[in-house]
Amino acid sequence: MRWIGGIALFGGVCACAAPAPDALVAYRVQGDTIVEPLAQTAGDAARGREILMGRDGNCLLCHAVPETGARFMGNLAPPLSGVGTRLDAGQLRLRIVDSMRINPQTIMPSYYRTEGLVQVAEPWSGKPILSAQQVEDVIAYLLTLR
Repeated sequence: MRWIGGIALFGGVCACAAPAPDALVAYRVQGDTIVEPLAQTAGDAARGREILMGRDGNCLLCHAVPETGARFMGNLAPPLSGVGTRLDAGQLRLRIVDSMRINPQTIMPSYYRTEGLVQVAEPWSGKPILSAQQVEDVIAYLLTLR
């Protein structure tokens, strides 16, 4: 048996088991990036836009993203217009997964981390805010902001 990215291969036959929604996929940080995608399915920009604008991400509480056409946007964090030209997918992935690795003083939550967090509401204790696929979907959308 050989393991590749959470998939067990038995003599070339895949025994694929999707992780539970709350289970975290292992990832490796290289400098200021997480190079490898967290999900096996490529991110979908349309779903990413919905997440960014919705209550799952709550991105618009802090970030301005005029491209969304949303009426109310925050100004506590940098605007996301043009972020797809400033950061690559790996850099965006680390910032969404665990922005505290980039800036320990950030107010941005770690969307894909469950350990070492404080002031976590009981229903979210031990669970990531976004799934691996949702992280990839948001990245796909952010990369369209050029």
